[in-house]
Amino acid sequence: MEKIADCAAIIAAAGSGTRMGGGMPKQFLELAGAPLFIHGLRAFAAVPEILRTVVVSKAEYLEATREILARHGFADTLVVNGGETRQDSVARGLAALSALPQNFALVAVHDGARPLVNPDLIRRCLAAATAHGAAIAAVPVKDTLKREQAAAPARPLVAATVAREGLWQAQTPQVARFSLLQEALSAAAAAGFSGTDEASLLERTGCSVALVPGSAANLKVTLPEDLALAAALLAATTPAGPAHKTQPPKDQTMPAPPVAAPAFPAGPRIGHGYDVHQLTAGRDLILAGVKIDHHLGLLGHSDADVVTHALCDAILGALGAGDIGRHFPDSDPQYRGIASLKLLARVIEQAHAAGYRLANADLTIIAQRPRLAPHHQAMRANLAAGCRVAPEQINLKATTTEGLGFAGREEGIAAHAIALLTPA
Repeated sequence: MEKIADCAAIIAAAGSGTRMGGGMPKQFLELAGAPLFIHGLRAFAAVPEILRTVVVSKAEYLEATREILARHGFADTLVVNGGETRQDSVARGLAALSALPQNFALVAVHDGARPLVNPDLIRRCLAAATAHGAAIAAVPVKDTLKREQAAAPARPLVAATVAREGLWQAQTPQVARFSLLQEALSAAAAAGFSGTDEASLLERTGCSVALVPGSAANLKVTLPEDLALAAALLAATTPAGPAHKTQPPKDQTMPAPPVAAPAFPAGPRIGHGYDVHQLTAGRDLILAGVKIDHHLGLLGHSDADVVTHALCDAILGALGAGDIGRHFPDSDPQYRGIASLKLLARVIEQAHAAGYRLANADLTIIAQRPRLAPHHQAMRANLAAGCRVAPEQINLKATTTEGLGFAGREEGIAAHAIALLTPA
């Protein structure tokens, strides 16, 4: 598979959800302790190629959306005001991304009311869009379809049976090259065309859209019974408790972490992580996601962020899920040069999928030089954001070895981390 291009994501969460009832937009309804759109956001955060995400919300819910994002560890996520239609909302999200200094080859659009999307499906859509220009998640239509009579009486009557061969039911994410979606939205606006999804806009410009097999579990919560089904499907993927015994239908691909954590009794779990990297010339020194001015950097397959690696190992240790090398091997070219904070986001996604949250973490950096105290606040903020917790839940310390050992000789930097996970 060719290398997946860098991507941005738009979470469409500006709908009114009138069919759900209750007066609250459905994307804000809670599922397993978090609003529906947060579940989707977690899946996108676990995909390394997603560099930036924007949530499009209703004007009257903008502040509430920001508060929810901050509470769940996504305080740096962009929030923009949506439009009258989904098409308008996506255009506003795209405009916000265009204003950023970063360049994105692809953009993915996802329904805020599809909480059970998983990172694997997202990456398959990204890969297909990288190869073809555009791609959508979809499932083949299995049921027989009927078309009703145009001038039907009070009780609709069948006019014809529609052949289901070759028909697919569209889902999200829907991914396209950034420039192609911009052009499609501009063309639709100029022609006064209103599409039901991004693929319909791309199709009318002549763009080919690849179909990526999705999952029946990637349902869109529209009616009250959909929320109950989503809760049952989510419970079926939780390793602890009776729900773990529930098996989904065989034709469903359930959300799952890259390497599943074993089942164990619910309760607090503690893990320890340790990592060391060699100092060398010609490399940036990245610690806890902060680039530090120093004449030496750390050698490694990724950005060699020894602090973040230690924290990843501590969390994986608490889950009983091995170590960072098992999940992100240095033999895999997709992790070459990757920011380790992205790996941390994927580890946290695995913890959440297992039904756990980070309660607190304590880290110690062992380095003779440079002086790290001025960077502690930024480091804590980065690690907290990656773990979706408050900075107060991350403790960070640095020490020298008084010139002793490899750290004292400035041959390398090491880090220890202890993480406490508690049931969600």
